Amino acid sequence: MLGDILFDPPRALHEAISVTLPPAPGSLEMRPLLVLVTVTISLVSGTPLTHGGKYNPVLNAGDRAPDWKNLPGTDGNNHSLDDLKDADAVVLFFTCNSCPYAVAYEQRTIALTKEFADRNVAVVAVNVNKIPADSLEAMRERAKAQKFNFTYLFDASQQIAKDYGATYTPEFFVLDRHRKIAYMGALDDSPDPEKVMVRHVARALTSVLENKQPELAESIAIGCRIRMERRRRTKQP
Repeated sequence: MLGDILFDPPRALHEAISVTLPPAPGSLEMRPLLVLVTVTISLVSGTPLTHGGKYNPVLNAGDRAPDWKNLPGTDGNNHSLDDLKDADAVVLFFTCNSCPYAVAYEQRTIALTKEFADRNVAVVAVNVNKIPADSLEAMRERAKAQKFNFTYLFDASQQIAKDYGATYTPEFFVLDRHRKIAYMGALDDSPDPEKVMVRHVARALTSVLENKQPELAESIAIGCRIRMERRRRTKQP
């Protein structure tokens, strides 16, 4: 369980290239060498190590938000990004029923939705986990029990998580009125509600609604790893 929770050090230390990484079994010398070779090639060629943001492996702030279409919701309807074309901003966040961090953020997200309810902001949650506790039926029960005031969608294909480079629950994305990524990362600066000092998503929304760029465009999302489906390799005959 602990392996699925919290953020991993390589992601948090995105800007630091270390040659003292834990050695892979059977390759005590090769792993540091490969890191150095990769860094050297990158510096010489000018090619970045990733094409995403500081922490997101796929998207960068300012990128056009990937589309989604006909995802089933707990309300019994199918939903698409285009349905929200009249919204001045959209908050998309990845969540689930089974992650204690995601559950801990539910009331804060409900409060955020209420706070911006009269400012034409659409809030959409999406779950891509494919375990029984995170099934669409379980999502319906959770949404009803907790009185979710935001749309809660399910993507069995997990494609939306891949498109957004989402790897944790909860993980938030703020889309501006042009449907470009204005902010991505954590809802705020602490999983403990008593220790929150900066509300990242609320600040980003305020900036976007004033046609300004958020001061902070990206932060580290802290939570449980999204349970991406792994496909087994087929053995060659």
